[in-house]
Amino acid sequence: MTTIKIAGVPEHFNLPWHLCIENDAFRNATIDLQWTNVPEGTGKMCQMLRNGETDIAVILTEGILKDITAGNPSKIIQVYVKSPLIWGIHVAGKSNFKTLKDLENTKIAISRLGSGSQLMAFVNAKNQGWNTTNLQFEIVNTIDGAVDALTNKTADYFMWERFMTKPFVDSGVFRKIADCPTPWPCFVIAVRNEILEKHPKAIDKILEIINHNTSKFKEILSIDKTVASRYNLKIEDIQDWLSFTEWSQDQLTEKEFANIQNQLFKLGIIEQKVNYTSAVKSI
Repeated sequence: MTTIKIAGVPEHFNLPWHLCIENDAFRNATIDLQWTNVPEGTGKMCQMLRNGETDIAVILTEGILKDITAGNPSKIIQVYVKSPLIWGIHVAGKSNFKTLKDLENTKIAISRLGSGSQLMAFVNAKNQGWNTTNLQFEIVNTIDGAVDALTNKTADYFMWERFMTKPFVDSGVFRKIADCPTPWPCFVIAVRNEILEKHPKAIDKILEIINHNTSKFKEILSIDKTVASRYNLKIEDIQDWLSFTEWSQDQLTEKEFANIQNQLFKLGIIEQKVNYTSAVKSI
């Protein structure tokens, strides 16, 4: 039995992994895949890959690419979700902010430095024509931390996946001002280089199993009810989410990689570019 540690956010996108684990799909292939939920998100998972706390991360594309250019000894081995992630831009339910324009030069709640919530703040600012050097951040770690920060006015807005934050919007804790989709595939699977060298067959088998599951995920009987129940979301929201979410079974192409890296460089999110082969595992 080969033990492999994997980390991901506790969100609906990752249900295929949990179903495979619960059904012993990996164990039957002599792989003990040990999942860790990371509510802090991508910045924390980048740190875990660097420290060897996890072997695999199901992680935001922009976050891991940024960290690989900064020396993270890992590679992207596949795109996991090829559709964009829809980031909701949220303010406190009782705040006076009404439009995106109102948020210029205000403070942004982010989970961690280098997280998707920080990087997408740059994307949104660029979209709005704001000066990105004026962006101010308040580290809040989790959604609950963002609730406290916006409620107590230590931060002014918070960007997070819109369906996971929708219960807070429905309850009036948050108010969503706008959406900001990622201009690239949202999730990839990244693996530490050491593990790629030590356990290449196990990694290939893990991909084979998860790809089989994601390719048929939407066909699972009553999957909308299952997702809604597991993540305490409304079934109509999950049906909406399923309608535009597309999983992938393919590697990030060199063209896609160049496009993403060029955008991150222009945004000032990365300071240097790296070669495709140093960041992405060849098939």
